Amino acid sequence: MSHVTIPAGYRSTLSLYDTQEAIALIKKTFESNLSHALHLKRVSAPLFVDGKSGLNDDLNGVERPVSFDMLETGEEAQVVHSLAKWKRYALQRYHFPVGEGLYTDMNAIRRDETLDNLHSVYVDQWDWEKVIRESDRTLDTLKDTVNRIVTAICITLDRIKWEYPQVKTVLCRDVTFVTSQELEDMYPDKTPKERENLFLKEHKTACILQIGGKLKSGQPHDGRAPDYDDWDLNCDIMFWDDLLDCALEISSMGIRVSPASLERQLILAHKEERRQLPFHQALLKGELPFTIGGGIGQSRMCMLLLGKAHIGEVQSSYWDAATRQACEEAGVILL
Repeated sequence: MSHVTIPAGYRSTLSLYDTQEAIALIKKTFESNLSHALHLKRVSAPLFVDGKSGLNDDLNGVERPVSFDMLETGEEAQVVHSLAKWKRYALQRYHFPVGEGLYTDMNAIRRDETLDNLHSVYVDQWDWEKVIRESDRTLDTLKDTVNRIVTAICITLDRIKWEYPQVKTVLCRDVTFVTSQELEDMYPDKTPKERENLFLKEHKTACILQIGGKLKSGQPHDGRAPDYDDWDLNCDIMFWDDLLDCALEISSMGIRVSPASLERQLILAHKEERRQLPFHQALLKGELPFTIGGGIGQSRMCMLLLGKAHIGEVQSSYWDAATRQACEEAGVILL
């Protein structure tokens, strides 16, 4: 069942024509800003991977990948959920040096996704990954990277507002860092999403640290696969969306698992059988570089910067009849 909320009196500040032009400008500008901020080079990436390789991201562990069998070989391929693991392989294969990395366009189909203002079964994001030293696997490295990404986003907004003065979006450039446990301590009687909304309403731009492991309550703040992010060194970057009156996650990222943290998290997640998969074998043998990386939502960013009420205003996707009717009645044009 979809859930759509259109703010009272909402009208897009940009025409459909200008919206398409602005989306292109955002993507071009942000890619340049991000690549300079993090020393990244653009590469090509797969739309699907071998289902037996262990390369696909299983997100929270319950989402079903879209898969198909290939007529020529009979093998199963899976449409990627993200490229979290593939990127680490690519950095090794392409011989990226320490301090440099890659970014790419990632397009996914998440068939189990909820349909609402912020979510779609079609996911488009910038996936990026960068080689670091083992000694760089610290919170300071993570926080510095977060600040660079937030600055790149805010500079992109400046460019958009210069080109389209009618856009009135305001973002806070100062990032407030908070751990998921600190959020639970502040709001013990609230759900994780309610905690994020309460915190972001006050602080406007925030980075929620250490997501995936169980909190004092016995529940994690949010799900994380055990085999790409280190749960002690990861985060979500979030902005307050004034139009929708909610926290909006722009990026999930983190310092990636080491052999030791992979072992620990596989045990905690009861996924020890993954040790036998090719990706996990390579990582446990120390054959892959230490990295930091993440995904940055393209449509989410366009939606936020352009002051749109629904993600369907900035991406072409599938919407059920109830969503299309609600948006049509409110004058919201879905692409």
